[in-house]
Amino acid sequence: MKKLLEGDNIILTAVNDSDIENMEKWFNDLSFLRYYDYLPSVPKTYKEIKEFIDEFTKANDKYIFAIRKKESKKIIGIAGFDDILWNNGVATVFIGIGEKEYISKGFGKESLCLLIDFGFFEFNFHRIQLNVISYNNSAINLYEGVGFKREGVYREFLLRDDKRYDMYLYGLLKQEWKA
Repeated sequence: MKKLLEGDNIILTAVNDSDIENMEKWFNDLSFLRYYDYLPSVPKTYKEIKEFIDEFTKANDKYIFAIRKKESKKIIGIAGFDDILWNNGVATVFIGIGEKEYISKGFGKESLCLLIDFGFFEFNFHRIQLNVISYNNSAINLYEGVGFKREGVYREFLLRDDKRYDMYLYGLLKQEWKA
């Protein structure tokens, strides 16, 4: 039987209270925040991050995972699903590598593939979708590289540094992933 949430270099686990200290560093790094989300890049306190994680643990329409180096169990990022519509088999995926030394080294791709497998074959989703800001070229390359299709665009959606950016909408269907 296939090992769920475990790859060659990465494992996806629950987020623990002890992880929040590392996450606090990421959520106070404005460059991380500007690529992770389209919300205003406002630094977060330990308490705010804890509440954010607690919200995921209590909900049944979203799940968050710690991305960990397999051998050390060190948290290097987070990933998960939100806006799950169980009746339609649809979820929105998110991912962020917070530890800079692990960016652009294949850990994001491995984590995303583990998460997609889990979504399609454990949660039985039919469709996984995401959104990405048009200036996040490395994320766009990752998403397209694993098979996501650009399905739409919110034109001039985001204002950053007095410039407007589009937000791209991507989707991946279960039968496309199996292929």
